Amino acid sequence: QVQLVEFGGGSVQAGGSLRLSCAASGYTYDTGSMAWFRQAPGKEREGVAVIGRDGSTDYADSVKDRFTISKGNARNTIYLYLQMNTLKPEDTAMYYCAARRGWKLPLAAPEYSYWGQGTQVTVSS
Repeated sequence: QVQLVEFGGGSVQAGGSLRLSCAASGYTYDTGSMAWFRQAPGKEREGVAVIGRDGSTDYADSVKDRFTISKGNARNTIYLYLQMNTLKPEDTAMYYCAARRGWKLPLAAPEYSYWGQGTQVTVSS
């Protein structure tokens, strides 16, 4: 069974940086794509960045050139990362790690079967 656990959220001032991590158990590189989503209060969950089985990536326009998604493997656990630079108050949201099977690189929430519980990111002006 796939389990995803996020960590690394917190509070930061505008212009600062944060790095989110997600530990995925029961999942391998060959399984499929992994992504970061976020959801602000009163708004729909939106895709932020996705990384495929072959390392290819895609980003939402709002975070391009500021956020970087990557993945790694340590002690038989897959780790998904999101390096967030030049943070803005509008980046404030709960951030979720998600995973799916297959080759596609979707940024739509219904495409993903596995979800973490989220980690809060707050950016103050």
